[in-house]
Amino acid sequence: MKEDWKKIEQFARTLLINATKNIKSSLYDSITINTKSNENDLVTNKDEEIQRYFFENIKTEFPHHSLLGEEGKGDELKNVNGIVWILDPIDGTMNFVHQKRNFAISLGIYENGIGKMGFIFDVIHNELYFAKRGEGAYLNDQKISPLKNIVLEEAIVAVNAIWLTKNRYLSHEKLGLLIKKIRGSRSYGSAALEMVYVATGRIDAYITPRLSPWDFAAGKIIVEELGGICTTLKNEELSILKNSSVLVSNASIQNELLTNYIEFLPDQKEGKF
Repeated sequence: MKEDWKKIEQFARTLLINATKNIKSSLYDSITINTKSNENDLVTNKDEEIQRYFFENIKTEFPHHSLLGEEGKGDELKNVNGIVWILDPIDGTMNFVHQKRNFAISLGIYENGIGKMGFIFDVIHNELYFAKRGEGAYLNDQKISPLKNIVLEEAIVAVNAIWLTKNRYLSHEKLGLLIKKIRGSRSYGSAALEMVYVATGRIDAYITPRLSPWDFAAGKIIVEELGGICTTLKNEELSILKNSSVLVSNASIQNELLTNYIEFLPDQKEGKF
């Protein structure tokens, strides 16, 4: 079956606009908060409602497509065949709960494992980042310029402060040296936003030892369309079928980051956390 990608894009945009209106209208409503893997891994009834809205509508319109999402209700994927919609209904749930900002809807659409379209909607700032493979990337329909080369000393790098303290996964000593080398560090609490900030040059790299496919699926498409690089911290290809570490970087500093400042601790296996 030949896919109508224009129809898919327009349908995705409609879902995103409607979901954004829903979230904005209920920002100060009472929400139900639960935890998942630990007490800081939050999920709300709004996450579940938005994901259900997307999945029910996608399955109705494109019943032959597969779905993968953070809050369940999707398909059990054993391979990447066909078209897969990968959704994080609210990326940055802790920010959504506590700050009412710095969260986004993240939607990636893949065909046979290749990213075709990526959408990241910064709900509060009304910023829609969009990329279509081979056709450039856009912020609210304004084309984004490709990334320019930089030097590490002038870079801003996003990394959660927890990885700068003793932990089970990464050498905090080496990351500490990186923080002293670069111009500045940031942490926004939303992988999707940190990825598009790299894509737009607002920051220059994002380092994390643990993400799931719905965290990086959309951002990867946008970053790569602008000349950035998305790999694991071992410089391997990311897979939409498994969790992994992630390095998102301006291409001009990626090798230096990997060679000098990023090191897994002994016996740590990729994606095991």
